[in-house]
Amino acid sequence: MTPFLALIRRELALAVRHGSDTVAALLFFLVTTALFPLAIGPAPATLSGLAPGIVWVAALLATLLPLDRLFGADYEDGSLDQLLLSGLSPLGIAAGKSIAHWLLTGLPLLIAAGPIAVMLRIDPTHIAPLLAGLLPGTLTLSLLGTAGAALVLGSRRPGTLLPILILPLATPVLIFGTIAATTDHPKPELLLLTALLAAAAPLCPLAAGAGLRAAAQ
Repeated sequence: MTPFLALIRRELALAVRHGSDTVAALLFFLVTTALFPLAIGPAPATLSGLAPGIVWVAALLATLLPLDRLFGADYEDGSLDQLLLSGLSPLGIAAGKSIAHWLLTGLPLLIAAGPIAVMLRIDPTHIAPLLAGLLPGTLTLSLLGTAGAALVLGSRRPGTLLPILILPLATPVLIFGTIAATTDHPKPELLLLTALLAAAAPLCPLAAGAGLRAAAQ
């Protein structure tokens, strides 16, 4: 097994052993989306119009929850130094962490989004574009989150700095994803989400790798 695959397997095994972060993110997503009908009323027309934005905002915030521990636990117990000495480059470590974060957070949110969309009475014709947008969107959010978590590693208040750093960068994903789920012609927005993912895939691991090298010095 290559070091890259071994890193992903390690992250998944740790998540199974200590699954509170994954469960907390999924529960946050479910509870947040369930609260909106109680606050704005159960009227189908109202919920149908607001539902895509509700799902996207809840997914964005849920992805932030496990990020402060993405590298923080390894940094505190010295495992990060061992990872950097394992032969895997900082860029490879960041990419592996991004994939593991999406598998543990983004994929469960994507699976849960379908039933949540039905509960919020989204137009059935808009459910497929919503899920199609969430696939590249959550991948991009995981990449951005990994880069942000690495850049604030070692700071005094990473939990405070991380949302301030990530939320502005994630705004285009939120905008395009919401529009794709509310328009009758979602193809341009879905292509833009894919373009954002294509840009984030090489750039975010590079930024995260630089953050890891700086934190390890």
